[in-house]
Amino acid sequence: MEVIEMVELEQQFERIGVPQRNGGADLHTHTTASDGVCIPLENIRLAKEAGLDAIAITDHDTTAGLAEASLEAKRIGIHLIPGVEISTVEQGIDIHVLGYYVNPEDKSFVDHLLELRKTRDVRNEMMVARLTELGIPLTMEEVIAELPNPLQEGETVGRPHMADALVRRGVVANMKEAFDRYLGKEGLAYVNPPRITPLTAANWIREAGGAVVLAHPGLYGDDVLVERIVREIQPDGIEVWHSDHTDADVNRYIEMADAYGLLKTAGSDFHGARQGKVFHGALGSRRIGMGIVESLRVIADSRK
Repeated sequence: MEVIEMVELEQQFERIGVPQRNGGADLHTHTTASDGVCIPLENIRLAKEAGLDAIAITDHDTTAGLAEASLEAKRIGIHLIPGVEISTVEQGIDIHVLGYYVNPEDKSFVDHLLELRKTRDVRNEMMVARLTELGIPLTMEEVIAELPNPLQEGETVGRPHMADALVRRGVVANMKEAFDRYLGKEGLAYVNPPRITPLTAANWIREAGGAVVLAHPGLYGDDVLVERIVREIQPDGIEVWHSDHTDADVNRYIEMADAYGLLKTAGSDFHGARQGKVFHGALGSRRIGMGIVESLRVIADSRK
């Protein structure tokens, strides 16, 4: 009840624009190591400004931002949860699996993530090729050259970066239009090549000494599939509170988590602001009590 009340109180204050500084942890944020706008140390500073006690860095298919984030977290006194968000596919639907307290030095895990990034690179090339076929000439070399920060080893490039390029060229007005018309699941340039399953991702995370959480189930549009994935991968938790979840979503996933005895987590899925709009939510706008963080740590420690 304490965890639920904390998040619900945060949501109530967010609706009326009152910033909260009541501790807790935001368990889902992205940096320039994947498709976020802020460099890792900026996420750490924003977390401190938001009054958080802890923050997870969960970039897509990479842990490249963790070293910088760790140094800044130690400097300013905030707990960093080393994380990752792994891209998978089940029944043609993109499913994301979060890992917490993973060991970023685990060689097997690092190699697995490298293979995922190679698959992501192939997908990127397929999508820009399709855009070119649609009369919108664009190359990944151009997308990478236009990044606000030079691409570092281990970092990833994804659809939001392509969306930025489309906005700069005047093809679309903003990121939403880019995804609706071209890059999203129903978009004209969308492709979804074969990738690993959620079960494979969950196993990799466990082998790397991490705790497994199913990310934003409300975005998949199929609770029958979500429940089947939960039964199959046996995660340690479900991301119940997410910036794009409705109240109805939250209630359903509270029930699902309780039914399977899973932790209930919260994350903003912060990516920073593009074209003046924060995507998906402001850092710290979804937060959970430190008791859940400790539970994730204990689970992860049991696998090391």
